[in-house]
Amino acid sequence: MVGKPPKEGEKPVHWIGTSKTDLLCFPAEVISDMGYALGVAQLGGKHPAAKPWKGEGPGVFEVVESFDGEAYRAIYTVRFEGVVYVLHAFQKKSPSGIRTAQSDIDLVGQRLRRAREHHESNHQLSSWGKNGK
Repeated sequence: MVGKPPKEGEKPVHWIGTSKTDLLCFPAEVISDMGYALGVAQLGGKHPAAKPWKGEGPGVFEVVESFDGEAYRAIYTVRFEGVVYVLHAFQKKSPSGIRTAQSDIDLVGQRLRRAREHHESNHQLSSWGKNGK
């Protein structure tokens, strides 16, 4: 999944910001599990470990994996037709217990806006063709 072109029927994955670099710094077992969950999203499904990300509306999910007492998260969206955008990947280190740090929440919002802009600028012409314009 990482670095390979999508196969027929698979949505491409676009990595926003440092999300790919950040995910690749995780332990190998976490990378494998998260990669599989993203692969399910590429095929139009939702992995059982993928839960809705609160605060950004429908189509934004988080995958949470635990390893060696640490929590790792990857946030992605399938909101935009034909593509999976990975918005953020981070090791959860919230000072407030189970809550996600505000800086991570803000970054997801910023990267979701960047994903929207990317999708609109790269898929506008193909949308027009579908609508007969």
